[in-house]
Amino acid sequence: MRMSTKGRFAVNAMIDLALREPAGPVALASISARQQISLSYLEQMFSRLRRNGVVASTRGPGGGYTLGRQATDISVADIVSAVDEPLDEAGDAEGSAAADGMSRELWQRLNAVMLAHMGTISLKSLVDEQVAKGVTVEAKPTRRAITNQPVVKPLRTTAPNSVFAFGRSFAG
Repeated sequence: MRMSTKGRFAVNAMIDLALREPAGPVALASISARQQISLSYLEQMFSRLRRNGVVASTRGPGGGYTLGRQATDISVADIVSAVDEPLDEAGDAEGSAAADGMSRELWQRLNAVMLAHMGTISLKSLVDEQVAKGVTVEAKPTRRAITNQPVVKPLRTTAPNSVFAFGRSFAG
């Protein structure tokens, strides 16, 4: 098990989702904006998370993602395992010399220990840490019409619209 950038981004996105889920499904676009992660990258990650049952999706207006299970039942290991590619038996995807010979067993044991430790950290505990640090979650914005400006009817005048009509208004 290795902690890649993808795994770190996935954990951050899941904390963001868990913080805001009580207000309803969370759109990936809003997570993308808050976490400064590419929307297409998030879509790939959340597709894998959904396939592994970590999140659930809701389609349509007001849709987005929610947790697939209770936050107490989701571990960091679940999140990282869902988004990262599995490593080969040696524990190194590139098959470097460090994974050869006698050190292979060392890397396998280290990976097992790291995975076991990540399995003890729940998403709920990470969310609680953020709340304890004072992270505030904005209330869900109210849905508005496309524009927040009131509709104003065009002004109707009885004034003449040309020089000739203006002249006739004096004649008659």
